[in-house]
Amino acid sequence: MTRIDPAGGRIGLIAGSGRLPIEIIESLDARGMRPFLILIDGEAEPLPLFTSHEHGWLRVEDFGRLVPMLKSAGVERVVMAGGVARRPALKSIRWSWSLVSMLPRLVRALASGDDVLLRTIIGHLEAHGIAVVGAHELAPDLLAGVGLIAGPKPSAADMRDVRAAAQAAHAIGALDIGQATIAIGGRAVALEGIEGTEGLIERVAGMRGHGRLAGRSGGVLVKCAKPAQDLRADLPAIGPDTVDAVFAAGLNGIALDAERAFILDFATTVARAKAHGVFIYGLKGDD
Repeated sequence: MTRIDPAGGRIGLIAGSGRLPIEIIESLDARGMRPFLILIDGEAEPLPLFTSHEHGWLRVEDFGRLVPMLKSAGVERVVMAGGVARRPALKSIRWSWSLVSMLPRLVRALASGDDVLLRTIIGHLEAHGIAVVGAHELAPDLLAGVGLIAGPKPSAADMRDVRAAAQAAHAIGALDIGQATIAIGGRAVALEGIEGTEGLIERVAGMRGHGRLAGRSGGVLVKCAKPAQDLRADLPAIGPDTVDAVFAAGLNGIALDAERAFILDFATTVARAKAHGVFIYGLKGDD
């Protein structure tokens, strides 16, 4: 696993929603590497941890200001962390010369899946001399390990569900649709769409009374990185709320891409899994 050299130039962090930006900042601060933050308006919260750092706010419509903001702060390397749910309409974007030059690519990216859009943003930053590093390089301790991480040992039936859901997750990932699937009774029953993992779990919880699922208990949530995904952005992640939702939906456990997925608020997530009797398992190779 590549680790970030503290002497390699100032780090900037583009922060969206969720727990990941918080944990990345805490990890950097602990090593004396106070980053410059760009907080995505409407996504990042105005937390004291954020606002106590040198920072600026950026609307998604003002994407053309991103590189100038990073350059003016002396940022040489940047990491993207957290969710950004909203995409700007082309007519609302504030255009700069650098954005006009990438108009065809940006149009395609905005009409495509998340992976294409993220690769386009990474390419734009690197074209202007700003290196993009992965959150997993800054905080490798957040990555899921291999095998059983928390909770009870999965049964043979659970592992059939894991394999079925993982196969489906790789299929939708290859199409840049989503990262998560749920399998019950040895077959995939639901695939993540634009509603995200939380919406996927809620949908399955509501399906428990469906005739084709009636009487079937258990099931597994699987989250995998997309096969062609640039690992520097949008790795799968779970946290305590995911475990709570899985338990409420009557699922037995969660399986993640080992070393390619984050477990956020690790101690709380593991404790919640043990309390609910929900397993967390790191998938590797032929599992």
